[in-house]
Amino acid sequence: MELYLTGIILKPKGLKGEVKIKPVTDFPESYLTRKEYYAGKSVEGVERLKVTKAALAGGFAWLFFEGIDSREKASELAGWQLYVEEEQLLEQPENRAYLHDLLGMKVLDRNRREVGVVIDVLDMPAHEVYEVQVGERKVLLPAIDEFVEEISIAERYIVVPRFDEFL
Repeated sequence: MELYLTGIILKPKGLKGEVKIKPVTDFPESYLTRKEYYAGKSVEGVERLKVTKAALAGGFAWLFFEGIDSREKASELAGWQLYVEEEQLLEQPENRAYLHDLLGMKVLDRNRREVGVVIDVLDMPAHEVYEVQVGERKVLLPAIDEFVEEISIAERYIVVPRFDEFL
């Protein structure tokens, strides 16, 4: 079973077990309809949590889980990550992709020669950055239109005409 990160439990709110969630998704409204998550400190040690109540406010999700009925129990969840299975992922709009879809994509230069492979997508304050493995080196590439000319999800490549500027 492959799981995908969708949020991080930050802290409890109030005395009845509510927790504040930082959404890690382009679809925060999905928190209002999902009834369960896999949760844990890492993807290797998860347990299933059932949602009893959900709300969105201030850019965060606020959830109550079955069996978590006190501030103390909610505090134990702080730092846990929320995951969903692949079939629970919402369909992306055209010209959009999940971050995990970008991992392993070939990076091509202006001549369409392979120069590296995307190994991670880093969330930076200004924009996302692709971490590209180039031989034994890692290169950080801003994920912005100025540098990225084309992305083909179907054919699994990214064209970066000015890639040599990052070497």
